[in-house]
Amino acid sequence: MKKVTMQQIADALGLSKYAVSKALAGKEGVSPQTREKIIDTATRLGYFKQQRTVKNHEEHSKSSTSGQELRGHEKQTVAVLMPNIRLQTMDSTFWSMIVQGIGQALSRLGLGMLILTEQTPEGFERLLKPDSLLGVIGVGEVSTSMLLEIKRLGLPFVLTDHEDPLVPSDTVFASNIDSTAMITGYLWALGHRSFWFLGETRYSRSFTDRWIGFRKALEENGLDIHPSSHQLALSSTDRDANILLLHEKIREYSERSEPIPTAWVCANDEIAIAALAVLQEKGMNVPAAISVTGFDNIEESQRTSVPLTTVNVDKESLGERAVAALLDRVREPGRPREKINLACDFVVRSSTGSL
Repeated sequence: MKKVTMQQIADALGLSKYAVSKALAGKEGVSPQTREKIIDTATRLGYFKQQRTVKNHEEHSKSSTSGQELRGHEKQTVAVLMPNIRLQTMDSTFWSMIVQGIGQALSRLGLGMLILTEQTPEGFERLLKPDSLLGVIGVGEVSTSMLLEIKRLGLPFVLTDHEDPLVPSDTVFASNIDSTAMITGYLWALGHRSFWFLGETRYSRSFTDRWIGFRKALEENGLDIHPSSHQLALSSTDRDANILLLHEKIREYSERSEPIPTAWVCANDEIAIAALAVLQEKGMNVPAAISVTGFDNIEESQRTSVPLTTVNVDKESLGERAVAALLDRVREPGRPREKINLACDFVVRSSTGSL
């Protein structure tokens, strides 16, 4: 088979070889949309299949499934399932970085990657040949019907930032509970005693776990927490809707002559950015009057009018760890299922301050 070069990929897309090289190496400087096109084209042309181990033997020994074992496997492609729902798209700097981590890990092992956004089980079997797949990695929310179909087909699969109570599987999450407890405890240490959690727990398992971490930190400090008074149900789907709801809630507090909470712990950066916009419109100083925190450390979090204190999730590591979990499952189908939680870093910026 003739070797597929980066130049051929570049020519197929009308891009420079430099852009293709950066995208395949997982480097910055290429938009998520362009990166997705490059990866899809490289997969279609067979670029990843021809790649073999580019790390030395010592690096491969760190994986529970060696590159040599995988090269001997008749199936050389992993399907990455990322239904195009809500803000869960390749345009998102959060989700695209997870997919980038998956791609990098597979490329190092000489395995191919196919990205599928089809949301129906019928579409899954139509678009792919399940018998040729090594396994499936779900990124974000995947419907129960889709997971049941994957299970019916007998494919090993791992879910990233999602789990389904009806279809148990290996899962990979950020350490949501501990990280939110940490950031809430930080605000407590700054002197805050009135708190809001901004996030709809039914939106995702991650939001639920972050609410649990929020409650845990405050209840350990003797504060009795109730959703009715300490939670504002916002999602990530519509920033404008979140802004309207926040304006309405602040108006209600004003009509009751009740002070609004001074510490706003947001379930993710998207919600926190909406909160900062509302506070700026209301003329409320951040952080002198209100402290705001986010979660995920997306690129926009440091470019807001007041740079956002947040929790940094290593998105690429989530993707890489999902690959390792899938390969462990391929090697040992009967091993106990795992829920893997990756530790996160706390990033302090200007949106939080002491009272």
